[in-house]
Amino acid sequence: MATHLDRRNNLSLDSLNFFLADVRDGLGPYLAIYLLAVHQWDPASIGLVMTIAGIAALITQTPAGALVDSTRRKRAIIVIAALLVTGSCLVLPFVTSFSLVALTQALSAVAASIFAPAISAITLGITGPRAFTRRTGRNETFNHAGNACAALLAGLFAYLLGPVAVFYLMAAMALASVIAVSFVSPTAIDHDLARGLNPGSAGHGTQPSGLSVLLKNKPLLMFAVCCALFHLANAAMLPLVSQKLSLVNLQMATPLTSACIVAAQLVMVPVALLVGWKADVWGRKPLLLAGFLILPLRGVLYTLSDDPYWLVAVQLLDGVGAGIFGALFPVVIKDLTQGTGRFNVSLGALSTVFGLGAALSNGLAGFVVQAAGYSAAFLTLAVVAAAALILLWVAVPETLQCSSAEADTRQMDDSLARVTNGRQ
Repeated sequence: MATHLDRRNNLSLDSLNFFLADVRDGLGPYLAIYLLAVHQWDPASIGLVMTIAGIAALITQTPAGALVDSTRRKRAIIVIAALLVTGSCLVLPFVTSFSLVALTQALSAVAASIFAPAISAITLGITGPRAFTRRTGRNETFNHAGNACAALLAGLFAYLLGPVAVFYLMAAMALASVIAVSFVSPTAIDHDLARGLNPGSAGHGTQPSGLSVLLKNKPLLMFAVCCALFHLANAAMLPLVSQKLSLVNLQMATPLTSACIVAAQLVMVPVALLVGWKADVWGRKPLLLAGFLILPLRGVLYTLSDDPYWLVAVQLLDGVGAGIFGALFPVVIKDLTQGTGRFNVSLGALSTVFGLGAALSNGLAGFVVQAAGYSAAFLTLAVVAAAALILLWVAVPETLQCSSAEADTRQMDDSLARVTNGRQ
């Protein structure tokens, strides 16, 4: 019975991460294409709507994490958030005014801010801290597979049925995530473990506030700065590549950009799986350093050639760097906040910090492009990425804490698994 329940929970988490992949990231470029092609909006209005949605997401990340920490209805808030996203997507084709479109996107962004901390909390509550790394790697694997699948379907449906088809696809995926989370057993979630308390420590000691955790935990603060710099360097790279592709071959720019996105997501699938399996063995820091090292390397490589296929090939490296970062981001925060009971509010706060870095990235890159050209912009982003790498190396410690007792337990578990598999 326990084995059957574990299998059901694992499959439910797999499905939840797969179907929420595209929902978590929002409509993004698809919304811009729809508003431009169908309603003939000007670029400034489109940009303002997307900015409003981005600000709404930034503002609500930390409160969303605090809500996930405090509530014992984690499945229910995912359902409510998914239904809000579904409603926003289904309403959008029937509204045309700026205020209503902005409202739907802001509401969708606020709802989507729940997903990442809620999934991490449910995962930690089911697995406990020891098995969290491997399960998080599996979560990210299915997340990237879902993103790749959604991008392919969105391109196909938009080609056959027009840009509006993307909204119905996202609504369908949000509803599928509701079904997936309903199959997660509520009794399997330990809500004290889910908020980052140590096993057996529930109710003991005064719980620090999320703000106290952020201000007093220096490694967490340094990691936050590294994340902000990483995304300040990373977020603008794909848009810059798209612009360079447009200058080289306007007709091929859109399909090549789509190929960049899908291929990078497919690369992230095995990378996230590898991180999940090896981060408890190799440590977090070596893997993080490898992921951060790839970013300045990409920035330099982009300047070497304007050939479209070279640019697409270099963009594939994003699958390695972002794949490592995505899989390790919640794991490192779990390590640094273990025992505080404030895992999810810290996760939300650091998501806000790196979201701010990403929001500033395109502005920085655009300013440099206008002043000195694309190569200068890529090199500027590479310098920012190098600063993030150096800071990570110098200021953030290895967060893997593995006592000999835990190692012995893990070895016994592995031996038992081998014996069981041998009998089967």
